[in-house]
Amino acid sequence: MTKPFRTLDDADVSGKRVLLRVDLNVPTENGRVTDKTRIERVAETIKEIADKGGKVILLAHFGRPKGGPDEANSLRPVAEAVAEVIGRPVGFVGDCIGEMAADAIGTMKNGDILLLENTRFDKGEEKNDPAYVEELAKLGDIYVNDAFSAAHRAHATTEGLAHKLPAHAGRAMQKELEALTLALGNPARPVAAIVGGAKVSTKLELLGNLVNKVDILIIGGGMANTFLFAEGKGVGKSLCEKELASTARSIVAAAEKAKCRILLPVDATVATELKAHAPAHVVDVDHVPENEMILDIGPKSVAAVADVLNQIKTLVWNGPFGAFETPPFDVATVAIAKAAASLTKQGKLTSVAGGGDTVAALNEAKVADDFTYVSAAGGAFLEWMEGKVLPGVEALRVK
Repeated sequence: MTKPFRTLDDADVSGKRVLLRVDLNVPTENGRVTDKTRIERVAETIKEIADKGGKVILLAHFGRPKGGPDEANSLRPVAEAVAEVIGRPVGFVGDCIGEMAADAIGTMKNGDILLLENTRFDKGEEKNDPAYVEELAKLGDIYVNDAFSAAHRAHATTEGLAHKLPAHAGRAMQKELEALTLALGNPARPVAAIVGGAKVSTKLELLGNLVNKVDILIIGGGMANTFLFAEGKGVGKSLCEKELASTARSIVAAAEKAKCRILLPVDATVATELKAHAPAHVVDVDHVPENEMILDIGPKSVAAVADVLNQIKTLVWNGPFGAFETPPFDVATVAIAKAAASLTKQGKLTSVAGGGDTVAALNEAKVADDFTYVSAAGGAFLEWMEGKVLPGVEALRVK
């Protein structure tokens, strides 16, 4: 079977200048990197290219600089963190095009690693300006994209360069694309999607796409309240987008037409206020007290989701079931995460999850490592689930 994307397996990097786009948009405090997860994800690709004798030239953006270089958004301190993670020296140059960058690259030996300054310091980056792309392309022989999290943007270093140089997916990008294809591209059926989170309004396109892709759509979080309200149920003081009731009904109608079953909560954990260890109790969704709010799904609903998990082959998950950051309203999300992880470990389920809150919830349940794949890419993961074309991915396709 031919692969749809070119990967490092198809590249001869020895002695070549490899422009490697990575995501180094890491959190920092007082000039120190506080979370190295994103660096750890691309370490494998950096080391592989260096070990094969390539000259690794790292391209990355950092923060949202306004119209030119500024110290606060410099990648200089990040170079040290990359060196720590990969256990090798990493050079740094204070520009991403021009003479300074060209001179630094000119002195590199095979296996050397160099980080160029924040690509967003040049206005040409976000505009995907052909002149800027041309300047960048002069610095390399091969282009490798390992930043799936930036793949939904058609910028110079995420999309433009792929049309100028031989383009390949790095290992982290490759894993992401393989996992996403497993989940919704060509999945083992039946497929279920869990969509949670606070609001229907932020996930309309997602829900619209999923009803045509999955066999069962499990709706949780605050958005489930809007669907319950649309069915005529009282939701008390719960978070609820009442103005979207007709939209919720049209999503249900589209699901029926597509023969996609929608699973909504049948019971809920309610309380008068959202705060840690607030007195809470379980009610059927037909009997939510007027002065209380739904803050998690209840045990019958958890059992219904667990029952679905036992029947399916593939699960895609985006968004928690309740206000999981505030105990005891994390109970359902943690229980379902553990059930999905257990089935995955037994080889009965392919589980792919993504989105910031979802990753945080799986980490809290201590099961992130047991899922088939957990995507750290927020916007790109969501746009991919919505069925949108990601420019940075399309540019890597084998034409």
